[in-house]
Amino acid sequence: MNQTSSQIEEISTFKLMWQLTRPHTLTATFSPVILGTVLALFDIKINWLLFIAMLVCCLCLQIATNLFNEYYDFKRGLDTAESIGIGGALVRHGTKPSTILNFALILYALAVVIGVYICMESSWWLVVIGLIGMAIGYFYTGGPYPIAYTPFGELFAGLSMGFAFVLISYYIQTGDISLTSILVSVPLGILVGGINMANNIRDIKEDTKGGRKTLAILAGREKAINILGWSFIVSYLWMIVLILCGIVSPWLLVVLISVPKPIKAIKSFKEAESNPPKLGLAMKSTALTNTLYGLLSSVGLLLSYITGY
Repeated sequence: MNQTSSQIEEISTFKLMWQLTRPHTLTATFSPVILGTVLALFDIKINWLLFIAMLVCCLCLQIATNLFNEYYDFKRGLDTAESIGIGGALVRHGTKPSTILNFALILYALAVVIGVYICMESSWWLVVIGLIGMAIGYFYTGGPYPIAYTPFGELFAGLSMGFAFVLISYYIQTGDISLTSILVSVPLGILVGGINMANNIRDIKEDTKGGRKTLAILAGREKAINILGWSFIVSYLWMIVLILCGIVSPWLLVVLISVPKPIKAIKSFKEAESNPPKLGLAMKSTALTNTLYGLLSSVGLLLSYITGY
């Protein structure tokens, strides 16, 4: 009986740790890293080992950031047993806070080791960028003035996990940054910020009690949903403008296939006020918008590379 109880506890702990990584948000790493690498195809032969290293390193940083968020929200008393989603997991399941913190630090250490390899294969200037990224990940909810408690969470998330991930992925392959890579990375940055905005819309009530001043709180629920909607619109219009200006191939119109997802996200957020379970669908659709947009952009670029058009 004791052995069975121990096994059940172990399985439960593993499942909880997986939930705390916030798997639905991890696509915010996959999409930009893949996009930046595919962009590099037009300039150089891809170093696939370097691509895998970049992907794993970025995943470590993102997961660690999510864990820091859980740890410090718990420490500040922001998460409770009634918190929506995975918030309050430490309260509900009795997991030791130190376990979460140690896991995050281990992931940071792993990211450093992989980062050293990436720098050896590309440029040591990336050390500075990597340290800035790690600092943003930690101070997002850690430190005396957490970024997550300000209206700048979306900006920092979009710049570090969308915009920067695309450009670094491109740079480590080519050794350079092109105007096209910068312009193509902008929508991914906007959409990663959108995932952050979706989280903050969901958490408006709890964040207000916890003293946060997020953009969603300052704007109010209805305006925050509208801001999210406009971020979707700008992302798609941005790609269309790039195509019309001849900067990228018409093949990238394939991103329009993903349009139903942001529409569903906004519709679900509006319906969630009277039907709370819709929040889950809204969050999932927001994350899928980023995933599909990034992957379809990569598909469009691949088609352009293959066809020469």
